[in-house]
Amino acid sequence: MNEKFKALGFYPADILLPKDADMTKWAVVACDQFTSQPEYWQAVEETVGDAPSTLRLILPEARLNDPEVDSHIRSINGSMQNYLDEGVFKALPDSLIYIERTQSDGRVRRGLIGMVDLEQYDFTPGSGALIRATEGTVLSRIPPRVRVRQDAPIELPHVMLLIDDPERTVIEPLASAGGEMEKLYDFDLQQGGGHLAGWRLTAAQTDAAAEALAALCTEAETEKKYGLKGAAPLLFAVGDGNHSLATAKQCYENLKKVTPESERAALPARYALVEVVNNHDDALTFEPIHRVVFGVEPEALLEAFKAYYPGAHEGRGEGHTIAYTCAGRTGFVTVPQPKVQLAVGTLQAFLDSYVQDHGGEIDYIHGDEVTDELGSKPGNIGFKLPAMGKEQLFKTVMADGVLPRKTFSMGHAQDKRYYVEARKIK
Repeated sequence: MNEKFKALGFYPADILLPKDADMTKWAVVACDQFTSQPEYWQAVEETVGDAPSTLRLILPEARLNDPEVDSHIRSINGSMQNYLDEGVFKALPDSLIYIERTQSDGRVRRGLIGMVDLEQYDFTPGSGALIRATEGTVLSRIPPRVRVRQDAPIELPHVMLLIDDPERTVIEPLASAGGEMEKLYDFDLQQGGGHLAGWRLTAAQTDAAAEALAALCTEAETEKKYGLKGAAPLLFAVGDGNHSLATAKQCYENLKKVTPESERAALPARYALVEVVNNHDDALTFEPIHRVVFGVEPEALLEAFKAYYPGAHEGRGEGHTIAYTCAGRTGFVTVPQPKVQLAVGTLQAFLDSYVQDHGGEIDYIHGDEVTDELGSKPGNIGFKLPAMGKEQLFKTVMADGVLPRKTFSMGHAQDKRYYVEARKIK
């Protein structure tokens, strides 16, 4: 392995790509998208037909609780092995891939494909690991995903890791260097997913990426960006695919129990393929996720909210200000001197406590208009949260451990990662 990456928890990988496939049919969207829209996956099925495709190598999460799930998993693992045996793949040893994803809105998101060392990743809140979860990990979601991964001979990533690189030193320099790199693919994605192009980095570009990443996690850089002296550096924050990465970690931890320590570094399952994206990429948008509480008395809830935080008051002010809609009226509650970084953390702590004690149900809503519409109905109240600034993400994870669940959304479903690259994990 390239020694320049040793302290980063991120490495070039032996990446597999299809040799001769129709790439539009090959690539399909992340398995956790369109879970309530079976017609989407049916359209993918019809587009792919009998062609080689990652559709045969993944389990859409809509089928994770299917009674025939074990049969589905065996079929997927069989397809993986067949693709390996039949020479569907070509190997790109010790490689990083620079990608440009044209989203449905026309903006271009830039990324870097490589692998992370799962020894350097921890999803435990408050961890000081180089690679950390941004939101709480629901442990009950991991075992069914372990069943999908544990016997699979290859992996395909939809994990997206974020780096906090406001000076754009790691990925963006590659945008003007396409002529130096080997172009690997350039094609339209199916089902309105936009366009994807990828290039293999040169040895010099690979070394430059390592040096730029190393500069992001020095003690001086951490203090400059976050005002935190002596804090454990956070290089990669999980943006998408948190439970997939946690599943890879669990599978590796299971293998560690039966593998001598001296042999663990050579385990392919110790690593996981990911896409790294700059938190400050202009195409990456953080959209707030609002809350609507159903089955409550709105006025009583508002009074309880103000009582929960001493000094909280109606109207705008200094601190965390949160808009609400109920019974045909709107307003604001301000919580002064908040104890956490984000308004969503202030609101969520209260709502969880209130619903536990008084009943009601919280739903997580995208869009101001929908929140207002639902919140104004009898027995409901809607809360609209401010968008989180990109500069707040890393500092909040370092200060508060993890973000409250459903803090933000990164883009629309059709703009999520599509499966293209693969890697052997056996």
